[in-house]
Amino acid sequence: MAGLLNRAGADRTGEPAPPDFRHRLDSHLLGPLGALQLWWSFPRDEVARRDAVTVPVAADAPLPEPVAGTLGITWLGHASTLLYVDGVTVLVDPVLSPGIPGAARRLTPPGRTVEELPPVDAVLLSHDHYDHLDVRTLARLPRSTRMLAGLNTGPFLRARGFTDVTELDWWSSVTLSGRTGPVSVEFVPARHWSRRTATDTCRRLWGGWVVTGSDGRAIYHAGDTAYGPFLSRIAARHRRLEIAALPVGAYRPRALLRSVHMDPTEAVRAAGTLRARRMVPVHWGTFVLSGEPVLEPLEQTRREWRRTGRDRADLWDLPIGGSRVVTP
Repeated sequence: MAGLLNRAGADRTGEPAPPDFRHRLDSHLLGPLGALQLWWSFPRDEVARRDAVTVPVAADAPLPEPVAGTLGITWLGHASTLLYVDGVTVLVDPVLSPGIPGAARRLTPPGRTVEELPPVDAVLLSHDHYDHLDVRTLARLPRSTRMLAGLNTGPFLRARGFTDVTELDWWSSVTLSGRTGPVSVEFVPARHWSRRTATDTCRRLWGGWVVTGSDGRAIYHAGDTAYGPFLSRIAARHRRLEIAALPVGAYRPRALLRSVHMDPTEAVRAAGTLRARRMVPVHWGTFVLSGEPVLEPLEQTRREWRRTGRDRADLWDLPIGGSRVVTP
């Protein structure tokens, strides 16, 4: 593509070129053979569903009240979470439908249905992969819902009727009104990629989110990412990360997935790099997307947390539907 563009970013016909974020890539994308190898690595459906019975689910657990000075998180399954910062409630990567393209039906129920969600001040979308951007879930949200996403995701959302859409580049932010002052929502880099069809690879920018209250305390949601040097920069910009929601699943075969997904060891390392006080393991126990057994991500995260000497109380290994809060 780059060889076909002139300096003004137009193609040879003079028409504006479609956005392309391949220059942001720090990952090796799977070709057809790699995708086939990944698919063959999946555990058998009956084995995955047998193991998923023991994934903790607390769908009836009460949700925190979004009160002044409080930070909190609810894990809804996979990467879907509710974040609470100083009275502001945001919903990240909501995938609450029975299944997604490219995977079997979900192994475990969502922590809440769309109808059971509390009022949200914004929806944050990390990237366009089906396990993070689910049109069936979005279709059940009010079209006036404020939507925040990476560059060039706006046309996709507006085509589905959403009227309040903001696109962000890495390190850019918007401000929401908290109970005691402004709450900043910043889009930060991730080592990943984007695609929904065969023709839109890396057309929409991917990333993670840092939500910061007026007192400087923050929650980081990584979206979907491999380990990378950008984590140190996030730590330098946000020195009071109280909670980090980090992906711990979808990492086998390691040779295929190392450049796009963390494994549990890297996720615990990332929590240290970020200087995050607490870690919430996400991106596991919901869909079969890779070759590891269903429970292995949580089990290995617990072992690595213990091995590194971190306080067990600071590993918030929530059940699906479970919540934790940090009070002032």
